[in-house]
Amino acid sequence: MRILTFDIEEWFHILDNNSTKSEKDWKRYESRIESNTDRILNLLTENNLAATFFIVGWVAKKYPNLVNKIHDLGFQIGSHTHMHQLIYEQDEKSFNEDLISSLYILQSITGSKVELFRAPGFSITEKNKWAFEVLYNNGITHDCSIFPAGRAHGGFSSYNCCEPSFLKYSNVSLKEFPINTANLFGRPWIFSGGGYFRITPYKLIKRFTNNSNYVMTYFHPRDFDSSQPMINELSYFRKFKSYYGLKFCYDKLEKWIQDFEFVDVRTADQLINWNDANVIKI
Repeated sequence: MRILTFDIEEWFHILDNNSTKSEKDWKRYESRIESNTDRILNLLTENNLAATFFIVGWVAKKYPNLVNKIHDLGFQIGSHTHMHQLIYEQDEKSFNEDLISSLYILQSITGSKVELFRAPGFSITEKNKWAFEVLYNNGITHDCSIFPAGRAHGGFSSYNCCEPSFLKYSNVSLKEFPINTANLFGRPWIFSGGGYFRITPYKLIKRFTNNSNYVMTYFHPRDFDSSQPMINELSYFRKFKSYYGLKFCYDKLEKWIQDFEFVDVRTADQLINWNDANVIKI
Protein backbone atom coordinates (compact mmCIF):
# COMPACT_ATOMS: atom_id res chain seq x y z
CA MET A 1 0.00 0.00 0.00
CA ARG A 2 1.41 3.35 -1.09
CA ILE A 3 -0.24 6.59 0.04
CA LEU A 4 0.18 9.95 -1.69
CA THR A 5 -0.01 13.10 0.43
CA PHE A 6 0.97 16.77 0.10
CA ASP A 7 1.56 19.39 2.81
CA ILE A 8 0.25 22.68 1.41
CA GLU A 9 2.43 25.43 2.81
CA GLU A 10 4.36 28.34 1.33
CA TRP A 11 7.93 27.92 0.12
CA PHE A 12 9.13 30.16 2.96
CA HIS A 13 7.44 28.13 5.70
CA ILE A 14 10.81 26.72 6.72
CA LEU A 15 10.79 25.57 10.33
CA ASP A 16 13.31 26.34 13.06
CA ASN A 17 14.73 29.38 11.27
CA ASN A 18 14.50 32.85 12.77
CA SER A 19 14.06 34.69 9.48
CA THR A 20 11.02 32.62 8.40
CA LYS A 21 9.36 31.98 11.75
CA SER A 22 6.50 34.47 12.05
CA GLU A 23 3.77 36.03 9.97
CA LYS A 24 5.68 39.31 10.15
CA ASP A 25 8.65 37.59 8.50
CA TRP A 26 6.46 35.96 5.84
CA LYS A 27 5.31 39.34 4.53
CA ARG A 28 8.82 39.89 3.16
CA TYR A 29 8.50 37.05 0.66
CA GLU A 30 6.55 36.63 -2.55
CA SER A 31 3.81 34.01 -2.66
CA ARG A 32 4.32 30.99 -4.91
CA ILE A 33 1.72 28.66 -3.41
CA GLU A 34 -0.97 28.89 -6.09
CA SER A 35 1.19 28.15 -9.12
CA ASN A 36 3.17 25.47 -7.30
CA THR A 37 0.02 23.70 -6.06
CA ASP A 38 -1.60 23.97 -9.49
CA ARG A 39 1.33 22.03 -10.92
CA ILE A 40 0.68 19.24 -8.41
CA LEU A 41 -3.05 19.23 -9.17
CA ASN A 42 -2.36 19.01 -12.90
CA LEU A 43 -0.05 16.05 -12.38
CA LEU A 44 -2.66 14.23 -10.30
CA THR A 45 -5.59 14.89 -12.63
CA GLU A 46 -3.58 13.95 -15.72
CA ASN A 47 -2.71 10.62 -14.10
CA ASN A 48 -6.15 10.09 -12.50
CA LEU A 49 -4.62 9.88 -9.04
CA ALA A 50 -6.16 10.45 -5.61
CA ALA A 51 -4.17 12.18 -2.87
CA THR A 52 -4.61 13.70 0.56
CA PHE A 53 -3.78 17.37 1.12
CA PHE A 54 -2.77 18.66 4.57
CA ILE A 55 -3.36 22.42 4.33
CA VAL A 56 -2.02 25.18 6.55
CA GLY A 57 -4.93 27.30 7.80
CA TRP A 58 -3.01 30.54 7.17
CA VAL A 59 -2.70 29.54 3.51
CA ALA A 60 -6.37 28.57 3.36
CA LYS A 61 -7.44 31.94 4.78
CA LYS A 62 -5.37 33.87 2.22
CA TYR A 63 -6.23 31.64 -0.74
CA PRO A 64 -9.71 30.12 -0.19
CA ASN A 65 -10.12 29.58 -3.92
CA LEU A 66 -7.13 27.25 -3.87
CA VAL A 67 -8.73 25.17 -1.11
CA ASN A 68 -12.01 25.13 -3.05
CA LYS A 69 -10.17 23.92 -6.14
CA ILE A 70 -8.55 21.05 -4.21
CA HIS A 71 -11.88 20.15 -2.63
CA ASP A 72 -13.90 20.44 -5.85
CA LEU A 73 -11.48 18.10 -7.62
CA GLY A 74 -12.40 15.48 -5.01
CA PHE A 75 -9.15 15.40 -3.06
CA GLN A 76 -9.21 14.66 0.65
CA ILE A 77 -8.26 17.54 2.96
CA GLY A 78 -6.64 17.48 6.40
CA SER A 79 -5.16 20.09 8.73
CA HIS A 80 -1.49 21.05 8.82
CA THR A 81 -2.13 23.50 11.72
CA HIS A 82 -3.01 27.17 11.24
CA MET A 83 0.35 28.96 11.64
CA HIS A 84 2.77 26.13 10.77
CA GLN A 85 4.79 26.21 13.99
CA LEU A 86 6.64 23.41 15.75
CA ILE A 87 4.17 21.88 18.18
CA TYR A 88 6.78 21.01 20.83
CA GLU A 89 7.51 24.74 21.14
CA GLN A 90 3.89 25.37 22.14
CA ASP A 91 1.84 24.58 25.23
CA GLU A 92 -1.50 22.76 25.15
CA LYS A 93 -3.55 25.95 25.17
CA SER A 94 -1.77 27.61 22.27
CA PHE A 95 -1.76 24.43 20.18
CA ASN A 96 -5.46 23.88 20.87
CA GLU A 97 -6.26 27.43 19.75
CA ASP A 98 -4.16 27.05 16.62
CA LEU A 99 -5.80 23.74 15.72
CA ILE A 100 -9.29 25.16 16.24
CA SER A 101 -8.45 28.08 13.91
CA SER A 102 -7.19 25.68 11.28
CA LEU A 103 -10.23 23.40 11.42
CA TYR A 104 -12.61 26.36 11.41
CA ILE A 105 -11.22 27.94 8.25
CA LEU A 106 -10.89 24.65 6.34
CA GLN A 107 -14.40 23.51 7.28
CA SER A 108 -15.87 26.95 6.53
CA ILE A 109 -14.41 26.89 3.02
CA THR A 110 -15.21 23.29 2.11
CA GLY A 111 -18.37 22.67 4.12
CA SER A 112 -16.88 19.31 5.09
CA LYS A 113 -15.65 18.03 8.45
CA VAL A 114 -11.88 17.70 8.77
CA GLU A 115 -10.75 14.58 10.61
CA LEU A 116 -7.12 14.25 9.46
CA PHE A 117 -4.00 15.96 10.78
CA ARG A 118 -0.27 16.16 10.20
CA ALA A 119 2.10 18.14 12.42
CA PRO A 120 4.59 20.55 10.80
CA GLY A 121 7.99 18.93 10.82
CA PHE A 122 6.42 15.82 12.44
CA SER A 123 6.86 17.80 15.66
CA ILE A 124 4.89 15.57 18.01
CA THR A 125 7.58 13.80 20.01
CA GLU A 126 8.04 11.98 23.29
CA LYS A 127 8.01 15.37 25.04
CA ASN A 128 4.59 16.57 23.88
CA LYS A 129 2.42 13.48 23.61
CA TRP A 130 -0.40 15.59 25.07
CA ALA A 131 -0.89 16.86 21.50
CA PHE A 132 -2.73 13.65 20.68
CA GLU A 133 -5.32 14.46 23.34
CA VAL A 134 -5.80 17.90 21.78
CA LEU A 135 -6.29 16.31 18.37
CA TYR A 136 -8.79 13.78 19.68
CA ASN A 137 -10.76 16.38 21.62
CA ASN A 138 -11.15 18.42 18.44
CA GLY A 139 -12.54 15.58 16.35
CA ILE A 140 -9.37 14.33 14.67
CA THR A 141 -9.64 10.59 14.06
CA HIS A 142 -6.69 9.97 11.71
CA ASP A 143 -3.17 11.26 12.32
CA CYS A 144 -0.08 11.26 10.09
CA SER A 145 2.40 12.94 12.45
CA ILE A 146 4.58 10.06 13.65
CA PHE A 147 8.13 9.99 12.31
CA PRO A 148 9.42 6.70 13.77
CA ALA A 149 13.11 7.60 13.61
CA GLY A 150 15.43 10.34 14.75
CA ARG A 151 15.46 13.65 12.86
CA ALA A 152 16.32 17.32 13.25
CA HIS A 153 12.92 18.08 14.77
CA GLY A 154 13.03 15.17 17.20
CA GLY A 155 11.15 12.30 15.67
CA PHE A 156 9.42 9.55 17.64
CA SER A 157 11.91 6.69 17.41
CA SER A 158 10.22 4.68 20.19
CA TYR A 159 7.10 4.23 18.04
CA ASN A 160 8.14 0.76 16.94
CA CYS A 161 5.71 0.44 14.06
CA CYS A 162 6.15 1.70 10.51
CA GLU A 163 2.69 0.83 9.25
CA PRO A 164 -0.92 1.89 9.92
CA SER A 165 -1.75 1.22 13.56
CA PHE A 166 -3.86 2.32 16.50
CA LEU A 167 -2.08 4.92 18.60
CA LYS A 168 -3.10 4.78 22.25
CA TYR A 169 -2.28 7.55 24.68
CA SER A 170 -4.08 7.93 28.00
CA ASN A 171 -7.77 7.54 27.07
CA VAL A 172 -7.18 8.56 23.45
CA SER A 173 -7.15 6.28 20.41
CA LEU A 174 -6.30 7.47 16.91
CA LYS A 175 -5.69 5.71 13.62
CA GLU A 176 -2.03 6.49 12.95
CA PHE A 177 -0.39 6.49 9.52
CA PRO A 178 3.33 6.92 10.32
CA ILE A 179 6.14 7.62 7.93
CA ASN A 180 7.76 4.42 6.70
CA THR A 181 11.43 3.55 6.91
CA ALA A 182 13.83 1.40 4.90
CA ASN A 183 17.01 -0.29 6.03
CA LEU A 184 20.21 1.31 4.76
CA PHE A 185 23.48 -0.04 6.17
CA GLY A 186 21.62 -1.26 9.25
CA ARG A 187 20.00 2.09 10.00
CA PRO A 188 16.48 3.37 9.30
CA TRP A 189 16.33 5.55 6.20
CA ILE A 190 13.44 7.74 5.10
CA PHE A 191 12.99 7.98 1.34
CA SER A 192 9.35 8.79 0.68
CA GLY A 193 9.05 12.55 0.97
CA GLY A 194 10.50 16.03 1.26
CA GLY A 195 14.26 16.44 1.29
CA TYR A 196 14.77 12.71 1.83
CA PHE A 197 13.08 11.97 -1.51
CA ARG A 198 15.07 14.70 -3.24
CA ILE A 199 18.38 13.41 -1.86
CA THR A 200 17.79 9.69 -2.44
CA PRO A 201 18.67 8.40 -5.96
CA TYR A 202 15.64 7.07 -7.81
CA LYS A 203 17.16 3.59 -8.17
CA LEU A 204 17.23 3.33 -4.37
CA ILE A 205 13.71 4.77 -4.06
CA LYS A 206 12.43 2.15 -6.49
CA ARG A 207 14.22 -0.67 -4.66
CA PHE A 208 12.95 0.49 -1.26
CA THR A 209 9.42 0.80 -2.64
CA ASN A 210 9.50 -2.70 -4.10
CA ASN A 211 10.60 -4.03 -0.70
CA SER A 212 7.97 -2.12 1.31
CA ASN A 213 4.43 -3.26 2.07
CA TYR A 214 3.55 0.28 3.15
CA VAL A 215 4.76 3.66 1.94
CA MET A 216 3.57 7.01 3.28
CA THR A 217 4.66 9.94 1.12
CA TYR A 218 4.79 13.61 2.04
CA PHE A 219 5.60 16.36 -0.44
CA HIS A 220 5.41 20.15 -0.36
CA PRO A 221 4.78 22.49 -3.29
CA ARG A 222 8.26 23.93 -2.79
CA ASP A 223 9.81 20.49 -3.45
CA PHE A 224 9.08 20.95 -7.15
CA ASP A 225 9.97 24.64 -7.48
CA SER A 226 13.56 25.02 -8.65
CA SER A 227 13.04 28.76 -9.32
CA GLN A 228 12.21 29.72 -5.74
CA PRO A 229 14.47 32.37 -4.19
CA MET A 230 17.29 31.44 -1.85
CA ILE A 231 16.82 32.40 1.79
CA ASN A 232 20.29 33.66 2.56
CA GLU A 233 19.91 33.54 6.35
CA LEU A 234 19.83 29.75 6.33
CA SER A 235 22.92 27.85 7.39
CA TYR A 236 24.84 25.98 4.69
CA PHE A 237 23.41 22.70 5.97
CA ARG A 238 19.84 24.03 5.93
CA LYS A 239 20.33 25.39 2.42
CA PHE A 240 21.44 21.95 1.31
CA LYS A 241 18.41 20.31 2.93
CA SER A 242 15.99 22.90 1.55
CA TYR A 243 17.30 23.33 -2.00
CA TYR A 244 19.13 20.17 -3.06
CA GLY A 245 17.37 18.19 -5.78
CA LEU A 246 14.60 20.69 -6.53
CA LYS A 247 15.36 20.67 -10.25
CA PHE A 248 14.67 16.95 -10.68
CA CYS A 249 12.08 16.27 -7.98
CA TYR A 250 9.01 16.68 -10.19
CA ASP A 251 10.40 14.25 -12.77
CA LYS A 252 11.26 11.77 -10.02
CA LEU A 253 7.72 11.92 -8.64
CA GLU A 254 6.25 11.56 -12.12
CA LYS A 255 8.40 8.48 -12.69
CA TRP A 256 7.43 7.06 -9.27
CA ILE A 257 3.68 7.35 -9.85
CA GLN A 258 4.09 5.67 -13.22
CA ASP A 259 6.09 2.78 -11.77
CA PHE A 260 3.80 2.18 -8.75
CA GLU A 261 0.15 2.57 -7.74
CA PHE A 262 -0.79 5.12 -5.09
CA VAL A 263 -3.96 5.90 -3.12
CA ASP A 264 -5.05 8.61 -0.68
CA VAL A 265 -5.48 8.16 3.08
CA ARG A 266 -9.23 7.80 2.67
CA THR A 267 -8.86 4.80 0.33
CA ALA A 268 -6.10 3.26 2.42
CA ASP A 269 -8.32 3.51 5.50
CA GLN A 270 -10.98 1.49 3.70
CA LEU A 271 -8.52 -1.14 2.50
CA ILE A 272 -6.89 -1.79 5.87
CA ASN A 273 -8.22 -4.56 8.10
CA TRP A 274 -8.11 -2.55 11.30
CA ASN A 275 -9.09 -5.59 13.38
CA ASP A 276 -5.59 -6.94 12.73
CA ALA A 277 -3.76 -3.62 13.17
CA ASN A 278 -1.09 -3.19 15.81
CA VAL A 279 -2.00 -1.22 18.92
CA ILE A 280 0.88 1.03 19.99
CA LYS A 281 0.73 2.50 23.50
CA ILE A 282 2.87 5.57 23.97
